[in-house]
Amino acid sequence: MEAGEEDISAAAAAANLRNDAHQQQHQQPPVTSSNITCFNNNSVINLHSLTHLTDYLPHLQTHVNPLDSIPFFHPISGFYLSPTDVIFRNILFDLSVSAGTSGSATHHLQRLDSYHRAGPRKHIYFDHSHVRAAIVTCGGLCPGMNTVIRELVVGLWDLYGVRHIFGIKSGYRGFYSASTDPVPLCPKMVHDLHKRGGTLLETSRGGFDLRLIVNAIENRGYNQVYIIGGDGTMRGAVKIFEEIKRRKLKIAVAGIPKTVDNDVGVIDRSFGFQTAVEMAQQAISAAHVEAESAVNGVGLVKLMGRSTGHIALHATLSSRDVDCCLIPEIEFYLEGKGGLFEFLESRLKQNGHAVLVVAEGAGQRLIPRSKEAAEGQAGKDESGNAVLLDIGGWLKSELKKWWGRDHPEEELFTVKYIDPTYTIRAVAANATDNLYCTLLAHAAMHGAMAGYTGFVCGPINGNYGYIPVEEVAGANNVVDTNDHKWAWVRSVNNQPDFMRT
Repeated sequence: MEAGEEDISAAAAAANLRNDAHQQQHQQPPVTSSNITCFNNNSVINLHSLTHLTDYLPHLQTHVNPLDSIPFFHPISGFYLSPTDVIFRNILFDLSVSAGTSGSATHHLQRLDSYHRAGPRKHIYFDHSHVRAAIVTCGGLCPGMNTVIRELVVGLWDLYGVRHIFGIKSGYRGFYSASTDPVPLCPKMVHDLHKRGGTLLETSRGGFDLRLIVNAIENRGYNQVYIIGGDGTMRGAVKIFEEIKRRKLKIAVAGIPKTVDNDVGVIDRSFGFQTAVEMAQQAISAAHVEAESAVNGVGLVKLMGRSTGHIALHATLSSRDVDCCLIPEIEFYLEGKGGLFEFLESRLKQNGHAVLVVAEGAGQRLIPRSKEAAEGQAGKDESGNAVLLDIGGWLKSELKKWWGRDHPEEELFTVKYIDPTYTIRAVAANATDNLYCTLLAHAAMHGAMAGYTGFVCGPINGNYGYIPVEEVAGANNVVDTNDHKWAWVRSVNNQPDFMRT
């Protein structure tokens, strides 16, 4: 497509978006999903509301799903989902709590939060020949970003017949920046993208200007927007979705959660996490070899995890070479009974070496700060996150000070510090994450074509669902230190609980 043709096509598509609010087409039964509650003797089922384009454009025309006509696909009975297909958020219950007779003093109602299942619908709300899809990646790198891009492009092209797919470069600012043009995408361009780390579209933090972004989306005629990013990106997606709804535009906004830290709430996990845990094993193994090969050797590994310690926790459980795992959810301390130094002293005497794993957000309160930082004026990055101090470098320094202070000068001591952050972020997704990214991309694509908007897709108890984007943007996924997984960590390495007595 020539540049002039693209401009004409975009102008025509933008005009269609504005006209959709006023056109009267034959009306179909609404598929609006309200907050539905159902009752039985022991439970209340609460279906979380999901916005549909017909909520504010009630006369949109429906189309038969083109999956029906794909000769090698052959949809079977039950293949298409309906608004009544749901997933429960919690699947574990205490039967003793739900026991009792209705109306008795001991009777308790269980609240069952549920979400719409993700997947294809029998009827869709977009004519494939009129779809103009935009894909954007925001924030830091994460294994699997290229896989999501690839599967969105291939899925839209091959399954739904979409021929106008554009990549937005440089994150949110790429929508409106005069220095970046949309990149037309097709299956040939992305055929081996899943084998590469990083993102084809480039990425950046910040650059969020709501008015400029939505104006650009409307003016270029995009009617499906796929936003790949973490919690900060999803907060931006909420504002974009709300502004598009306020303008009553026929534009579906779909979020695909990306954070290597696995700190996105509601869903089981975010893509890239399993690859990160696998790659962390290499750093831990190297630290273990270094520590084991030295007199009183300590291997110190800093892993990603600004506010949560999931990577450190899972890497520790998988490795079995880790002596102590330090995460943001635990307020550890160095000196005194039950502290880290006492534990290391004992472990070095016992084994002659030790391996420490620390999440980047752990121990921040222990590190001396500048006067400005102490007064709450610490700097923030372009995503609005507080800039973390280097716990790894500080801990290495403190370990050396401790040994020099409390041990004879002739006693050898070595600390080998490894920070694999950028090595982990930059790799291609492993097989598990590649499959996961494919399913996420397809779930997002099916939801947008079915007319849902303002949603994030992801697995909930192993089944894929659609979650309101504002709910995901406001939810955190922290390590529950009262949960069995943290108990497993302490049972594996017998580390202290860091509870002062």
